[in-house]
Parts: sequence; C-alpha cells; structure tokens
Amino acid sequence: MEFLKFNNTFAKLGEKFFTKVSPKGLLDPCVVDINIAALDMLGISIKKIDTKAEIPLWLMNLCSGNELPKGCNPLAMVYSGHQFGGYSPVLGDGRGMLIGETEGPSGKWDIHLKGAGKTPYSRFGDGRSVLRSTIREYLCSEAMHALGINTTRALSIFSNEEPVHRERIERAALLVRLARSHIRFGSFEYFHHTRQYKSVKKLADYIIIQHFPIFKEKDDRYLQMFRGIVHKTAEMIAKWQSVGFSHGVMNTDNMSILGETLDYGPFGFMDNYNPNFICNHSDSYGRYSFKNQPSIGLWNCNALATALTSLLDSRQLKLVLDEYQPVFLNILLKLYRQKLGLEVTAENDQNLIDELLGILEVNKIDYTIFFRRLCFFKSKGNHEHLKELFINQNALDGWIKKYKDRLLAETKNEEKRKNKMIQHNPKYILRNYMAEIAIQKAEDHRDYTEISRILKLLQSPHEENPECEEYAKHPPEWSKKITVSCSS
Repeated sequence: MEFLKFNNTFAKLGEKFFTKVSPKGLLDPCVVDINIAALDMLGISIKKIDTKAEIPLWLMNLCSGNELPKGCNPLAMVYSGHQFGGYSPVLGDGRGMLIGETEGPSGKWDIHLKGAGKTPYSRFGDGRSVLRSTIREYLCSEAMHALGINTTRALSIFSNEEPVHRERIERAALLVRLARSHIRFGSFEYFHHTRQYKSVKKLADYIIIQHFPIFKEKDDRYLQMFRGIVHKTAEMIAKWQSVGFSHGVMNTDNMSILGETLDYGPFGFMDNYNPNFICNHSDSYGRYSFKNQPSIGLWNCNALATALTSLLDSRQLKLVLDEYQPVFLNILLKLYRQKLGLEVTAENDQNLIDELLGILEVNKIDYTIFFRRLCFFKSKGNHEHLKELFINQNALDGWIKKYKDRLLAETKNEEKRKNKMIQHNPKYILRNYMAEIAIQKAEDHRDYTEISRILKLLQSPHEENPECEEYAKHPPEWSKKITVSCSS
C-alpha cells in the first residue's frame, strides 16, 4: 500500500455532508483495463499490464473495491439537483463513493469508486455499475482529456460474473474515477433549500481553501469563487461545442464546481453537423440538445447563484452571471479561429464561422471529418478533398472564396498553418459505434482488447494512426440505430 498515501479532507466537514459507507467489492474480479497514463499521473510506474499476475496486489484490491489503503475514509456525498428542470431535494452518490484523495506528480486527486454497492442514496437501486456504462465513461473521459477539455479521468475497469438487472441482465463492473473534486452545483442546492446556511458557508470555505486558495484572505472570496465557477463552466461548454460533444444530462447534480466534465451517461459526439442533435433518448423535449447546452450552462449557474444567496446579494450574483455569455462567446470564437487556422483577429470572423456551420448543417456534412480535411486546405488547390463530402459539390464555393480572402491576412505559410490546425482538429473522436464495438466484444466474448486499442487511439486523437484508419471514416449505416439513454 506504500504507493499511494490517502487522506480525505472532505470527511472532515462532518456528517451533514455525507454518509459513511463501506464498499462492496467484486468477488473473483477480473481486470478489464487499467489506464497506464492515469497511473503515471498518480506517480505509479507500471509500464505495461498484460496479465492479471502483473498487477500489484494492493492495486488489484483497490480497483476491485475489496481492500482500501490506509487513510481512506469511504463516504457517499449528499446533494440535490435540478433534473430536467425539476428540483429533486435529495439525490447523493447512489452507486459511487468517495474513498479519499491522494497526491501525485500532477497534483491532488479524488479517488472515487463507481459501482461499489448500495449507499443510503441508492433509493431502489443496487449500487452497481455495468460493463456497458463503465466502458463508455472510461473511454470518453480519456478522450475528452486528450482533446484539452477539463474532465474527470478514469483509472481502471474491473468486472466479474455477478448478474445485474437493468433492461436486461448485464455483468457487474467497477470504475475507479479520478477528479479534482466531486462537489457539484447540487451540493450547494441541498444545503440552501434545506435552510442549512451555515453548511453553505462551510462548503464554500472548504472549496476556496482546496481549489481557490488565492482568494482565501480576500474580503470578496465568495464572489471570486462564484466567478471562478461561472467562468470555468462557460469555458468547458465552449470546448464541448467546438468538438461537437453533447453531454446529454446537464442536471445541476452533474455540474462540477471546477468546470470538469462529470458523470458520463448518454453522451454523444455529433456525426453530421446538426445544432438540434439530441444524444439522450430519454430527453423527449430536447432540453439538453447540442444547441441548448450553452444556455443550460447559464441556467445551471443561475440555480447555483440562488443557492449562494445566503453568502452574496442578488446584485453581486447577477453581475457575475452577466459575465457568462461574453466569456463563452470569446472562448468559442477563439477555438473556431484555431480550427480555421486564423491567428490574426478580423472583424468578420464570426460571420465566416456562422456561414460555414450553416452550410455544414444544410448539407448534412460530418463535422469532425470536414474540419480535419480543412487542415489540408491550399489556396491554389482545387479543394476536391472538401467538395467530395458534398452531394452538391458547388455548395462550398462561395465560402471557399471568402476563406481564401481571409487567409491573405495571415502571416503563417500554408505548411505551418496546416500543422497548427491539425492540433485543433482531431482525426479521431469517440463515436458511439466505436464504444458499441468494444462493449459487444467485452460482453459477448470476454475480449477486452478493443477497449485498450480504442483508449490508446483516443489518447492521441490528432495523430495519424494507420492501424485504426477505419475509425476516421464515416460511421457505418448500422450506427444510426444506436440509442443511448439515462441508463447508459
């Protein structure tokens, strides 16, 4: 157990904030995958894990939930939240538990077991995760990190033969999740709406000390904390939009106070560009559609502001909320300039971007493939590599002329621009069908090699990878039949 030293500062807040729990580990666990990059991040040096025998016993016990290191203090956090706009007064960790925090070369990390058994907040659930959902979160959280988006990380997946009843019988699995913090907007909402205002203050003080220490001696520290949360949220969602990512369940209990993408369920990356894209089959009215994500981010920040009214007056809160949209728009514009290879600022850039997105929408063009091909744009070329994506091959002509004219203001030569654009336009994203292939092999054949293969691919999404070239092509026709819902 000497490799990781554990503490649990959150546990010191007192039992109003959580319930103590004990994990129910997996009997006779098998390793599905362990993320070597995450081990390195924690300061654990294991170069490869090809067999169960190569996993240290302490790591095996931790990742399967069977024996926790000294210093752990497992607990289920209590919180509430607005779910699809309706307030749920008591939620909490229903199938997860925070076991503590540890410090590695890249700083302090919460260690969280997802699928380790019942907690007082499980309601009628069994507290277990299943292979399907853990594989999706494992792959996507690492993909998002590699795309430069703040996110929780994933350390490992373990499984066994225990049957778990969902829409069908599935196999149990346990995910070890890493995060800078697991505190959510809903954590504040719970204490505010139960009129526990001293606990609101205590939680805010804890967050400032742990995550915003630069403000801890400031008279306006609570205001600065709120500003930091609002700005980080706006930045996270701008980055989602730039890569075509849709979260699917932007409830306030799924919103991190550090602007980390949290709680991967029915997420999806767009194939064809469609602002009305709804990735969650449970979202009947499209509340969390792709185009609504920015406004829902602000809606959630308003819900958090309400929960902080015992610390800050409404005028102060409104002034900070008014900063959300400018921050979001400025970051998104910057990200699109990078995707287009534009470094010099020009007044009409937003119009150029909007026109392009409109063309992609009308012509149902694959968002990721188009922008990746745009990296290889040459002003004197014939642009067939772009035009062949369109049924009407003249649809892009007017925009191409404007883009050529705009590039005249740039100072970089085409080769340098191409290399820069490649780093902002991934070749590989986690399309749902890729996860589905990995899930089917794991569930039907106990074959976990595709999980490792896709993970490695997604950890370098901008690089060429000839061995996985099929995953850079248009998705197969059968992928259109895949649906994901809140049970995913």
